[in-house]
Amino acid sequence: MRAAVLGRPVSHSLSPLLHRAAYAALGLTDWTYDALDLGPEDLAELLAGLGPEWRGFSVTMPNKQMAVEVADRVEPLPALLGAANTLVRTDAGWRAHNTDVAGIGMALQLAGVESAPRAVILGAGGTATAAAVALASLGAREVDVVVRDPRRAGDVVRVLETLGVAATVRSLDGARVAAPVVISTVPVDGQPAVAALDWQAGQTVLDVLYAPWPTPLAERVSAAGGTVIGGLEVLFWQATEQVELMTGMQAPIAAMRAALDAALPGR
Repeated sequence: MRAAVLGRPVSHSLSPLLHRAAYAALGLTDWTYDALDLGPEDLAELLAGLGPEWRGFSVTMPNKQMAVEVADRVEPLPALLGAANTLVRTDAGWRAHNTDVAGIGMALQLAGVESAPRAVILGAGGTATAAAVALASLGAREVDVVVRDPRRAGDVVRVLETLGVAATVRSLDGARVAAPVVISTVPVDGQPAVAALDWQAGQTVLDVLYAPWPTPLAERVSAAGGTVIGGLEVLFWQATEQVELMTGMQAPIAAMRAALDAALPGR
């Protein structure tokens, strides 16, 4: 059986490490997991040409929206988000799931965030919509969506309003991020701009990036006295759900964590 992560760029991805560790612990010696560098324009053609040995894909940027469009069946959560980070082979074709919401929620809760009535989301892509659902599940009532181009915030605002959360769109230029909980989904090239914002002691900031680490944002928040949660926690917990969806077996959490810790000592 075969599985892989799809993205561009994808060489930095630690998904192969986690999934291979899971297969080894589960005794799935005939399973392999690779990294395939491709963009959204290639996704439909790839899926159409695959043999039955392919069981699933982890989907990362910039392919999450396209994964919903090419799937044969879309689960309710990715349908709401307009983004999927997981494709699973079924008898009826490819089924789209989203495990980013669970990954973000677990990362926040394990860092001590039990509720988030007021929060900020930086960015407006597929991961930002997942962040919106995770915050709503933590009781968010007001969320600021801070983006470089406010015209791109429509999907995040739609998701928040569907879930009964008041959303305010703000431009990144001169934005204030005064909320106690902030989730940044900003890619590497946008890091200098978000790091330059006025960060305060006591804030908890989840930066979904994990490579390279620490990011400029993580360094700035730490220097200001805030708490930083790295994207590795999101990656880890969303991967455990992906393993279960693809294999039908319970994820070996201890083995996956041990593999991650061994690969990244001191992180």
